[in-house]
Amino acid sequence: MSSDFRKLLFDISEALATEELAALKFLSLEHVPVRKQEDTEEPKAFFEVLKEKGMIEVGDLFFLKELLYRINRIDLLASHLGSSREEMERELQVPGKAKVSAYRQLLYGIAENLTPDDVRSVKFLLQEKLPKNKLRDNASMLKILVEMERNGIIKEDDLTMLKSILKVFRADLKIKIDNYEEKTKENDSNENLSFPVCVSTHPPGQGAEGGCVESYKMENNPHGYCVILNNYRFKNPDETREGTVEDGKALKRVFKWLQFDTTEYMDLEAKQIFAKVKEYSKKDHSNMDCFVCFILSHGEKDKIKGTDREHVNIKDLLSCFSGSNCPSLAGKPKLFFIQACQGCVGHPAVTVKEDSSGHLEMDAIPLPSIPDQSDVLVGMATVEDFECYRSIEMGSVYIQCLCEKMELLCPLHKDLMTILTEVNKEVGRRVLNGWKQMPKITSTLRKQLIFQIPQCQSIEKQEK
Repeated sequence: MSSDFRKLLFDISEALATEELAALKFLSLEHVPVRKQEDTEEPKAFFEVLKEKGMIEVGDLFFLKELLYRINRIDLLASHLGSSREEMERELQVPGKAKVSAYRQLLYGIAENLTPDDVRSVKFLLQEKLPKNKLRDNASMLKILVEMERNGIIKEDDLTMLKSILKVFRADLKIKIDNYEEKTKENDSNENLSFPVCVSTHPPGQGAEGGCVESYKMENNPHGYCVILNNYRFKNPDETREGTVEDGKALKRVFKWLQFDTTEYMDLEAKQIFAKVKEYSKKDHSNMDCFVCFILSHGEKDKIKGTDREHVNIKDLLSCFSGSNCPSLAGKPKLFFIQACQGCVGHPAVTVKEDSSGHLEMDAIPLPSIPDQSDVLVGMATVEDFECYRSIEMGSVYIQCLCEKMELLCPLHKDLMTILTEVNKEVGRRVLNGWKQMPKITSTLRKQLIFQIPQCQSIEKQEK
């Protein structure tokens, strides 16, 4: 990275105040999840995160320009980035150009227009909805909005609670939400004229006229078991999978937050891997909605390697959950995610910015072969014949990206296939050890799978 580029970011960061950094972070929430932002206490660190995410890079600073425009730092826009208010207004009229969503712009505009007394009123009216420690005197309105999103009180398609609060003392801002909702409905109507899409509101298992997409039932607590089979140390010390412990931590944090009974098993031999999977297939899942299994290890095509260097066939693991072998999960989603190579070849790269995630290793293995059954999804870290990568410090590229996207998009009620497509896009964007990595989704799911976010429970609480 050129020294001129670094100096440019440094100069801009030096000119930003603390409250302006908070605004930049809030406006970036569609692209950088809250957890990733929490350790960024100064603009320079936040810019580093944006670089890692590919949101700003040499030759493409539009997102940074948009952020400065949104917080009204036109002086920095002009002096450092050679742009102006008028130029940004023209560019942002181009469909698809804006990276900050209309929803995020609306919330930021509301926060900017509230007086300190207004903010105190909001906190008072939220006392039964949010924990007291989130409503302290020094909590800004932006932080309050983030907590409301985390706890499912507001979301992109449901601002009812925020409207009812503002109606009491700021009817003008309530009207802004009304206008936003009306415009959103108009846009949706226009899109539906060309691309009719329908999500069923019928209960799972009931049909709907017009071929609407149904969603799997996700009503139980816990929703199901999440089993993590994580091989770190092998009999051959040279095969130690440094960084995989970080993957385990991330998966446990996310799936406990999503109300799964989550357990991690470390360092299993091949026979133990099969025995553990079979053990869970024999459990009674009648009061469960779903089953999730992560397998993190080495291996080779079609097989997973145990710590004893013996192998177990992937199709044998998946067949444990066929309708006949696990009847209590029949008709319910079974999800398997495998962090492992499917070959020993590096995937050719195109010319993009190098990833800066530190030293990377390869995990050698499998090509999934799912049984002939419905309601199964297999997420692979890479397509067949190619390697996938794992940072010895931060964990695997695929698993860490998956966890980030789940944290970011589950509160927005995005379905699993949408989330995994975003993972594909993010991982596929990077260059790793000079090569590319392209995850793969194999699915026989018959309905949408939307993970439910627990009310009044943020992911922070799961970390304690």
